[in-house]
This record gives sequence, structure tokens and C-alpha cells, in this order.
Amino acid sequence: MGTLTTLTGRGPAASLEEAARAVGVRRIVVQQEEILRDGPGIVPTSVTQAAAAAVIRNPWAGSDVSTDLAPETERIAPVLAKVLTDRLNAVLGGSDEIEAFGKSAVVGLSGETEHAAALVHTPFFGNLVREFLDGSSILCFSDDRSEPGTSIAVPMWHKTAAATRSHYQTITLNLNDAPHPDEIVVIAAASTGPRPHPRIGDRTTDRPVTAEILEGILP
Repeated sequence: MGTLTTLTGRGPAASLEEAARAVGVRRIVVQQEEILRDGPGIVPTSVTQAAAAAVIRNPWAGSDVSTDLAPETERIAPVLAKVLTDRLNAVLGGSDEIEAFGKSAVVGLSGETEHAAALVHTPFFGNLVREFLDGSSILCFSDDRSEPGTSIAVPMWHKTAAATRSHYQTITLNLNDAPHPDEIVVIAAASTGPRPHPRIGDRTTDRPVTAEILEGILP
């Protein structure tokens, strides 16, 4: 999946944009944020977050709930994985600079939440996002069914060590005209570092905690 040839079947001259149009992409939106301060504190080393979103026609809009989603998933999801990770690598300086990642999908009101899930929760998307961003963790996610203009919160965690709490973070998008009732928004997000001022420890530093700690706290 690393070349345009495998995505389009038409060789290097065929652009990835053509492949995106062919699977129904209407818009591609990239949001980038550089965090220099958080609360009262200056961030010693700035962290850049980015999210790349594809607004795509829902190929299953109006279909019955018994419809097999696999054929269209296999056709569409790999193209979206390549399109979105290319954008993230471009704005964040390449996969070597990326430390955290995540994904999200929001379906319009004429579709099912399962339509959104189909495009992000299978190997045809997730495996390729990991490959293109040099990660190994399962991607954390959000998915929803909504009207245009809803805020979309995309969670992220460390791309190779998912239990690393310092990298638990979120980037929020607001797309004014998406998703239309017959559309799906598919998002991949990434960050070049941890949350600002991380200091809540980690599983390697946690002491054992059980419900016994409530003794003497609760009446």
C-alpha cells in the first residue's frame, strides 16, 4: 500500500486525489495546532497536533441494516488511510516526528453509526494508518452520528506504547457543512509529543489501588 500504483491500479501518474474522488471524497480538511502555553504555564518544548478529515459520500446511505458493508469498506478505507496520513506526515514533519495518533468517524443522520465504524474499525484503515505513521498501538477512537457543525473530538495516545498516560490527548474539529445526511467524515489525528506539563505518573509508577482505598473516605 506504499505506492499510488497499489491504490489506483493506474501507475504513479495517477494521483491520489483522483483515487479520493473515485471513492466519493468531497472535501479534505487539515487542522494544525501548535501548543505554546497551557493554563498559566509556558510549554518548554512546543507540541504540534494535527487532524486530517475526509468528507465522503456515504456509500450505504438509505440501505437496509442487513447490508454487507465489507465490499465498500475494502474499496474505500485504504484510500482514506493513505490520503489522511499523507496530510499528517506533511504538516507534522514525517512519521519520525509523530508520537501519538488516533482516529474518528462521524456519519450523517441518514446513515448508521455502523457506517462510520466500517471505515475506521477494520484493518483496511487501522493497519494502514499504523503502517504509514510507523506505529504499533491499537488506535484509540471516537465515532458518532450527527448533523453538520457538530464538534468532533478525536482522542490520541502513544503510537507504540498505548498505556503511556503522558500522551493521552484530544484534538477537536468543527466542520460547518459536514457531514451532510448522506455523508461520513473520517479523521486521522496525530501529535508530535505529549500533553503539556504531564505529571500524573504512569502504570510503571502506580502503586496498587483497589476499592479498599474508600475505607475511611466514604461514610
